[in-house]
Amino acid sequence: MHRRDFLLTSTSAAVSLAASSAVSAQEPKAQERKPFRLKYAPHFGMFDNHAPDMLDQLQFAADEGFTAWEDNGMGGRSTEEQEKIAKKMQACGIEMGVFVAHADWGNASFASGNKDWANKVLDEMHKAVEVSKRVNAKWCTVVPGLVDHRLDFGYQMANTIDLLRRCAEITGKANLTIVLEPLNRRDHPQLFLTGVPQGYEICRGVNSPHCKILDDLYHQQITEGNLIPNIDRAWSEIAYFQTGDNPGRREPWTGEINYLNVFKHIHGKGFTGIVGMEHGKSQGGKEGEKKLIDAYRKADAF
Repeated sequence: MHRRDFLLTSTSAAVSLAASSAVSAQEPKAQERKPFRLKYAPHFGMFDNHAPDMLDQLQFAADEGFTAWEDNGMGGRSTEEQEKIAKKMQACGIEMGVFVAHADWGNASFASGNKDWANKVLDEMHKAVEVSKRVNAKWCTVVPGLVDHRLDFGYQMANTIDLLRRCAEITGKANLTIVLEPLNRRDHPQLFLTGVPQGYEICRGVNSPHCKILDDLYHQQITEGNLIPNIDRAWSEIAYFQTGDNPGRREPWTGEINYLNVFKHIHGKGFTGIVGMEHGKSQGGKEGEKKLIDAYRKADAF
């Protein structure tokens, strides 16, 4: 072989090897970025070390394989900001999850039967409908407020069901579903709605396809545990899930919940809705964000 031919052949082989090595180096990253099996939904601030800008956070999430997003504070954003976020989500192939339509931490807004509070809540439902139209949302969170210790529990339950029927009539016209979030007594003492069984009872009483349960697994692990059997019993009334390990309310594998088994179970039952990532991170910086993503990859590997 002539020296010139040898050099050309060697150079070609080296280029080919380098290209092959580059592809091989990229393969694990491409594998990591495959869409998740379930629609896990991060929120703004979860990836701000990788992408400080809000719209860039949506792009980063999409590039990592996430197909949903939630924003509790969406209702408080300007119309212009809502429209920008919705446009970016659509471009990224990201589905909008929940935003908060009503959450009262200081009043028995549903349980008391107070007409002034009822009118306030109904007005908030009308506003939630307008937000949902701008951001293509299908679900909005409602936290019914405090226990009213002056009333027997049965009256409080009836008041709550009556008001939710009126709320669901408003949201249902826009195909917006209220999801009731039971919250644990340790972090949120004195609230009326604290467990999935109670949420199930309320939803059966409301009897509307537009009033369902948001099963936040962090809260339910604290309140009643027995997560999978409770999911099965309340399945017909559960429309949305949220996550967070216990203790700490951080990403999966930082506490006691076996999220691999839980996710496998709800996937096997045919759940096609959204699983909101309603928690913090166990570690700061970019490494903490990578750790969080890896935790969901591990929990999604069923």
